Amino acid sequence: MTYDLVVIGSGPGGYEGAIRASQNGLKVAIVERELLGGICLNWGCIPTKALLKSAEVFDKINHLGDYGLTGEKPGFDFDKVVARSRAVAKQLNGGVGYLMKKNKIDVIEGFATLSPGKDAPKVTVKLNKGGEQVVEAKNVMLAVGARAREIPAIGAVADGEAIWTYRNALTPKKIPKSLVVIGSGAIGIEFASFYRSLGADVTVIEALDRILPVEDKEVSAEAHKAFEKRGIKFRVGAKVTKVEKAGAGVKVSVEAGGKSEVLEAEGCIVAVGIVANTDGIGLDKLGVEMDRGHVKNDAHGKTNVKGLYAIGDCAGPPWLAHKASHEAVHAADYMAGKKGSNLNPPIPGCTYATPEVASVGITEQGAKEKGIDVKIGRFPFKANGKAIAAGEPGGFVKVIFDKTTGALIGAHMIGANVTEMIQGFCLAMTMEATEEDLQGTIFPHPTMSEAILEASLDADGKMINL
Repeated sequence: MTYDLVVIGSGPGGYEGAIRASQNGLKVAIVERELLGGICLNWGCIPTKALLKSAEVFDKINHLGDYGLTGEKPGFDFDKVVARSRAVAKQLNGGVGYLMKKNKIDVIEGFATLSPGKDAPKVTVKLNKGGEQVVEAKNVMLAVGARAREIPAIGAVADGEAIWTYRNALTPKKIPKSLVVIGSGAIGIEFASFYRSLGADVTVIEALDRILPVEDKEVSAEAHKAFEKRGIKFRVGAKVTKVEKAGAGVKVSVEAGGKSEVLEAEGCIVAVGIVANTDGIGLDKLGVEMDRGHVKNDAHGKTNVKGLYAIGDCAGPPWLAHKASHEAVHAADYMAGKKGSNLNPPIPGCTYATPEVASVGITEQGAKEKGIDVKIGRFPFKANGKAIAAGEPGGFVKVIFDKTTGALIGAHMIGANVTEMIQGFCLAMTMEATEEDLQGTIFPHPTMSEAILEASLDADGKMINL
């Protein structure tokens, strides 16, 4: 059978791109080797948030006295915590299946490889049920995502027992009493936060000189203090030289500041980035241009091979589900000859730990490196009425404006619910808002979002509530 588009991979980018293509009148098939929804829905974004919500509720229960409440000593059933997370993923997996049927998208279950074709590469699928199916299309969209990076040279390879990647960390047999997390990006910090909430002794190792290194330095410093207050320990500027099993646990050898130490723990999570799933699918035979393991594409998702598009994690950073979805929808519009969505919107980043971290646009240090003259405003949640009433006074909002034009070019937040609030800044930047626009906007009271207004006012020395 011939299609207008075959999408390989059904993560957020793949399935949303398939839906938009179908909405545009194209005949679409999607190939998935495992579960609809991909890693994000089944083994990443969604189930981790379910775990983190359980941890957040447990933290709150342990501080009932702060709210004038009493209760018996709280506890948890870890198997049920994990089961709830898996049930959430299963529900959404079923939802994607429904969307495929609703939009008349054929689902082909199996592993796809590519070879030269007429209008686009030919797709050969090794079916999960056995046998092969050859599919031809006018366009092919690679949405194959990525997997956890491991480092065999030092023994940082998951065994599912004592050494984990994120996937193992989602469904452990038990909570380790002690845990070493290698890497302090969003994945590492989220798991560190979750396991610490449920009682594990957690140490995070970061090779760079600060945690959450892609974030603004002030946010990184505030996060470091907040996580240490919760009992998470850190080794920054530290290099892991060896990971080895030791009995029922692990030994992690670390070098920092000219000194060496060995950390012993029941478990270790390797969270040192990702590797694109581009191997073994025939890209070399097609002559697809690559860049450090990722597929090179243009602003519309097109590769150098006729009829072949690439979106999401397999096409390079930032490795975020919402970036993949946006790229896929744009590519689906483009190949249908329709006006696509905004080519270069601001891309927010979120870390769903306790406290949460969210950001969009340039950091203060990034602006200085580019020679941009900036105005900066800040407002702490400890001066925000809703945050105080909610018992969430930690953190702050930081805004960065271009001093010459007044344009909002960056926003950085740490505190409760900031992953929900960051979208206000994304919309403002997309609409090219200035400090004057933000300062002239009415924010509802009492809300934590008022900190956005106050931070904007602070950039001009006009802050009111502090």
